[in-house]
Amino acid sequence: MVIYQNILEAKSEGRKLLSILLDPDKIDWSNFSLLVSKINASPATHLLIGGSHVFSDKIDELIINLKRQCDLPVVLFPGNPSQISTHADGILFLSLLSGRNPDFLIGHQTKAAPVLKASSLEIIPTGYLLIGIENETAVAKVSQTTPMPIDNPTEILHTAQAGELLGKKLIYLEAGSGAEYSVPTEVIQMVSENIHIPLIVGGGIRNQAGIQDAYDSGADMVVIGTAFENNLNFFD
Repeated sequence: MVIYQNILEAKSEGRKLLSILLDPDKIDWSNFSLLVSKINASPATHLLIGGSHVFSDKIDELIINLKRQCDLPVVLFPGNPSQISTHADGILFLSLLSGRNPDFLIGHQTKAAPVLKASSLEIIPTGYLLIGIENETAVAKVSQTTPMPIDNPTEILHTAQAGELLGKKLIYLEAGSGAEYSVPTEVIQMVSENIHIPLIVGGGIRNQAGIQDAYDSGADMVVIGTAFENNLNFFD
């Protein structure tokens, strides 16, 4: 449990973590060397690989090449079992607690279980909560679930706490890929102050100030995807 232990140690020491999320469908292979150089020069501590829709057949190739050229742990962030690669270091084993679609609560997980049991991937059970006012994000469309409304932060908190009590090792508050709005800082703070496991926040964060706001509100790890995807100079 090296990856998770490192996350726990960072939380206990007050060190903030940063993940860059890479969607295999959006990799520009002609600029792959530039991508890796920008990752290596960034403050990122982890790489997440995955997306709501992934049609690429190069997930293995992507991970193998990343691991050859980058020392960061590579963690799967899969939208469905087809995105599992045994070349990664670990996987966020997600359960979409904010929705009631059985496929994303336990269905996909059941299909993935035998593959994961036979692998050497570090498996990190993660309670995944889609937060916000937008129904048009990729996560909302694919999962056919409605985001938890930001005007009911108590329900968000109780859902996160239920995830903790169910044995999840991480709680992930997600505004959705490419979301117009990020998870409100007051929601991050409420959840952070009332759970004991590490908190990840992602979606809708477009600049360094947004990252810092999430950290200041209690996020232990922030995930940047679309902003870096659209601008490889994001961290310059």
